This record gives sequence, C-alpha cells and structure tokens, in this order.
Amino acid sequence: MLLCGEMSSPHPHILVAGGGAAGFFAAIAAAESLRGHGKVTLCEATAHPLAKVKISGGGRCNVTHACFDPRELAKRYPRGSRELLGAFHRFGPTETVDWFSKRAVELKTENDGRMFPITDDSATIVHALMRAASTAGVVVRTQCGLASCVVRADSAATESAGRRFEVALTNGDSCEVDRLILATGGVKASGVPLAETLGHTLEPPVPSLFTFHIDDPRLRELSGLSVPDVVTRVPAAELREQGPLLITHWGLSGPAVLKVSAWGARALAACGYRFTLAVNFAPPHTLDTARTILFAARGRTPRRQVSGAPALPIPARLWERLVAAAGIGEAVTWTQASNDALAALAGQIVDAEFAVTRKSTNKEEFVTCGGVRLSEVDFRTMESRRCPGLFFAGEVLDVDGITGGFNFQAAWTTGWLAGRAAASGGPPVRSA
Repeated sequence: MLLCGEMSSPHPHILVAGGGAAGFFAAIAAAESLRGHGKVTLCEATAHPLAKVKISGGGRCNVTHACFDPRELAKRYPRGSRELLGAFHRFGPTETVDWFSKRAVELKTENDGRMFPITDDSATIVHALMRAASTAGVVVRTQCGLASCVVRADSAATESAGRRFEVALTNGDSCEVDRLILATGGVKASGVPLAETLGHTLEPPVPSLFTFHIDDPRLRELSGLSVPDVVTRVPAAELREQGPLLITHWGLSGPAVLKVSAWGARALAACGYRFTLAVNFAPPHTLDTARTILFAARGRTPRRQVSGAPALPIPARLWERLVAAAGIGEAVTWTQASNDALAALAGQIVDAEFAVTRKSTNKEEFVTCGGVRLSEVDFRTMESRRCPGLFFAGEVLDVDGITGGFNFQAAWTTGWLAGRAAASGGPPVRSA
C-alpha cells in the first residue's frame, strides 16, 4: 500500500523520519519552503512525538543558550565543532530566538546563559512545534517508523534527479519519496543502521551526558545538596571543567560533572567508567591558599569547633563531612587542630578524590556521541555525500554538545538546514 503520496506528482515528496526536535524542525522548514508545492510527511515510531522535548530541562525545556557568537558557540561541542561553525552562521541562537518569537513563544535568559520559554513549561515549545507543523501542512504519522529503505534510480539518474527512496514502514505500509531526512536520534534509533545500509560509516555510539556513580561516606545522606562552583578533574584523561555540582543519592551530577562526561565520553567509556575524580570545592583556591585561610581561622576563632565553623564558602553539611574525612573529630576546636590536620583538611577542600565505579543516568540525560561520520555529510545542506537526496538532522549524526541547551541548538540548526535544502535542492541562505 502506498501511504505517502502520489508517485506521479510533479512536486517533491519529502519524508522525515523521527518526531523529535530535529525531525519536527526539518519537516516545518521543508514544508514552509515548499509553500504547498510538494508534500512533507513526518513519521514517528512511537505514539508520542516530541517526547524528549517534553521532559527536557526538568519539564521546562532548555531551548538554546545565549551564546550568539558562532565561533564561541561551536566550542561547546566535543564532536562537531568544526562542522557546525558554518551552520551556526546560517542558523544559530539568534535565529532560534527569532523563530520562536514569530510563533508567539518568548524566551528568557537565566544567569548561566540557558534559555527557557517564559512560561517555564516545555509544553509551550511542544505546542508551538505542533502548531507550526500543522500550519505548514506537514502530515504527522505516529506509531509508524522506518523499517527499511532502498534507493531506486532510473538508468539516466544523475545526482538526486531520477532517484527515489522506497521505504518500508513498521506498520506494514510502504511508499516512495523523492527525498529522505533521517532525524531518528542516536544509539538504538532505526535511522542509525539505515544510514549504514545507505552507504554511510558509523562512529560507535557511547553515552555523552551522564552522571557519576560514587559510593563515598563524604556524600551519603547529602542528596539534593548543591555547591555553586567547583572544579572537577579526571587526571587520567586530562579532563577539567568548572561549574555547579549536585550531590545525588547515587553520587555526583550537575554541570561540572556533565561537562566532564561530554568531553570525556570516549575516554571514560574506554576505561569502563571506573576512574578517579578530583574535586576542588572552593575554586580558585589552591592547597597553599586554603592552608593559609585555615591557619588564619585557627588564630581568629580558636575555641570554636572546626566542624561547625566553615572557613570557606562550602555548605555546612558538606564541610562537616570534609572535616571528618581529614581525621578531625567533631569536638575538636580550631586551637586543638594540628598543622598536619589542617593541611589534610585543605586537601579535602581543594583536591578531594572520589572513586567513580560506573556511570548513572536520569530522565534528562539521553545524549550520545557517535552516529553518522561527519566527513560524509555536507554541512551546508546536511545532505549525504554518499547518497544524494538523503539528509541528516540531530543526534543521528556524530554531533553532541555539553549541557546547557547546546544539543537542542544543534537539532534546530541541522533540522532547519536539512529541511530547507531538501525542499529547494540547494544550500539554504541565512534565515530571514
């Protein structure tokens, strides 16, 4: 049964596989570019399109990041930085903000640069995308994924002319389309093996944003406690990041951990997620400056108990644990603390070591690296260099960013480029 349209139509039929952020953005861009002179069908394998958008950012949806310089923005991507630079000049955060604003969605910028809808509700973004798709004429089909795809070309076919994609769908239907956009996500998504069958090389997928599982007495019963600014290091992999830290019931999370996990995705996978994490709870202090402050505190408040008098801006409950880890008893006063004990405490503050035994995930951490090799894709159009008429968008590519809205921005950018190019047959210009 031909589900997707009339083969005899003189206008192109574009099939977008994947109903996530990149897929919807690609479908909308394609349909708006066609202006009714063609058809765009979006197929989502599950019953719930935009499911990840809905749960992202704790249900608030971190749409993008207020980093409007393409060169600075590209530096936030452990994989894809060089390739995305030109793409961000065509469609970056400025264009993203404007796109949503024109569709009655205003964004706000938080202190750390993350941008959210002013409603603080991801449903605002979901509804905007659904409305835009409907208005543009996108046909959305759920519970209808891609099962297989074969390229058909007549004997005179050159480039994409005369080439069509024969697609089998998971609901048993089949169709032929002129252009295919794969935006199915990463790791276990159907688009990844399909890309391989269409001639592409795949970089092995591994998790890119994940938290660290640590069983350590210094962290027990501190779940939910946060430290506004720390430095995290993985010496064995030469990784170093800075930002907020969150203590969880399974270990450590927060931007200072997630950024390390992104930049070290492959190195940490290679060591089986067993490594030593060093944490400085009071940057920019060093061992020397921390010791100086602790010795000064001993002279200033000699009779106070060390465990109850934080000398550095560290949460009181965490301070108590670090004092205990330094071998200083709960009742020990500052004047009773020896030089060696205070030196040990300085070490706990600025160079605490934790044994990571495995990675952990939570509902927001589903980014991976790996996917279609970037050298095989033209980032001006997101079209395959191996299979004309095939385009890519989103996480199906070996592109991933650090936490903070950067992965959504890559989805909007690659989706917009792929959709416009699939509709026009050429490189899109900068967004109007």
